[in-house]
Amino acid sequence: MGAITRISSNTPWEPVAGYSRLVRAGDIVAVSGTTATDERGIIVGAGQMYVQARQALSNIRTALERAGLSLEHVIRTRMFVTDIARFSEAARAHKEFFGDFPPATTMVEVRRLVSPDMLIEIEADAYAGAVAKSGSVRAPAIDAAASKPKSVPSPKLKAKTAKKPALAKKAPAKKSSRKK
Repeated sequence: MGAITRISSNTPWEPVAGYSRLVRAGDIVAVSGTTATDERGIIVGAGQMYVQARQALSNIRTALERAGLSLEHVIRTRMFVTDIARFSEAARAHKEFFGDFPPATTMVEVRRLVSPDMLIEIEADAYAGAVAKSGSVRAPAIDAAASKPKSVPSPKLKAKTAKKPALAKKAPAKKSSRKK
């Protein structure tokens, strides 16, 4: 594996919590939870789930581009929202960014994020290997002969008649020797 690369976006929380916006280790790329902040660290779109989702996804795209990648390389996203009833707003923004090359994704509701004005936080994982023109990542060639399951002869079973276990005989009930 090559060197590990860390990219910062200079949000105010990075030095406080000690994290990087993006970390690349070989072909594996992880983008930290990303919120709707602009380049100065100010929250964009207060109260607007769709606007915040778009800004967070734009921030993810910027981090990936700084690493020489694009949204096509994203294989998984995780969306943390403060109100799951607003699912369609976040989903609409997600589809606008990933409609042509959809990653695996999850959306869950959380009680709150680091600032009460934040409505969504998005994480992304990417694969930095080759991307096919169709938008799907090229998988290594598989040798069909090697991957085909080999038939194994089943063992010959002899038919046996099972003996029923003998029932235990009940001991006769003891008479009480108590006097009345």
